[in-house]
Amino acid sequence: MQRILRKIKPLKGFSHPLHILFKILLPILVFVLVRIDFLSLAIILILLSKWRLFAVRPRYWAVNVVSNGVDILVGVSLAVFMANTGSEWWQLFWVAVYAGWLVWLKPRSDAFSVSMQALLGQLVALSAFYLKFSDISLLGLVAGTSAIAYISARHFISSFDESHPGLVSNVWTYFAAGLAFVLGHWLLFYSVIAQITLFLTVIGIGVGTLYYLHKYDRLSGKIQRQIVGLLCAVLVIVLIFSNWTATPV
Repeated sequence: MQRILRKIKPLKGFSHPLHILFKILLPILVFVLVRIDFLSLAIILILLSKWRLFAVRPRYWAVNVVSNGVDILVGVSLAVFMANTGSEWWQLFWVAVYAGWLVWLKPRSDAFSVSMQALLGQLVALSAFYLKFSDISLLGLVAGTSAIAYISARHFISSFDESHPGLVSNVWTYFAAGLAFVLGHWLLFYSVIAQITLFLTVIGIGVGTLYYLHKYDRLSGKIQRQIVGLLCAVLVIVLIFSNWTATPV
């Protein structure tokens, strides 16, 4: 029996490559389902890949969903991007992005990588949300934007020693909800990117950078003024060159 076990043991060296292979297989299967016009099945497949979230007592389900929410948002959003382009090359590009997310960025746990995960998750989720649901009610826009902002903020704050993570996440969520309520009356688009997506991304980068530098004692007064000044300049440029003559909805 021991001789048999010794023969099997070297196979454990293949576990990591097999794990990576299974990760890459998911974007490929999503691509195939999208190509045959089964976006709903592709999204279901992405959700089923997270079955381990529910392999615990029900009282932990909500916590697990929030902690893994960014991964779910990225997967579903990239599937939506695949379905909303007629170019096979663009679809393959999104497959490569999804594979890179699963294999390279998602497994990283340092503060900078987690911050990038949260920022990317919010960006692609808001882009996909407003791409698919721009015609829903204002209340729906506010609710969807709030949910995405909250999940992204909780993911961002999870890598820092923050004594009030809920408060910080809720502040960002309330800000995103308020911005969605105001800009949702016009809902301007720059090509396929909604204005609110651009605003929350730019502001998120600025605020997140300030928070990150503050936590690592690298935030000087000069750097703070530079970041705030650049942030304000970008927002002013966007506001000036936006078409505000459109009729509010």
